[in-house]
Amino acid sequence: MAAHFEVRHQPAEGYHFVLIATNGQVIATSQHYETHRSCLNGIDSVKRNADAPIQDTTGSSEKST
Repeated sequence: MAAHFEVRHQPAEGYHFVLIATNGQVIATSQHYETHRSCLNGIDSVKRNADAPIQDTTGSSEKST
């Protein structure tokens, strides 16, 4: 199965989405949204902007391998 978004609802907190990797692990979690529609808009925004450069503000000098 390909990676996918899953919309979740918590009555006291509203809607949020998670991005689930092909191995079934959650790799990203969104903020909470008041409405289902705004949650879907959040997913659309991530899809449009996912090809973005990394901005590392940690000051770490470690290099990835």
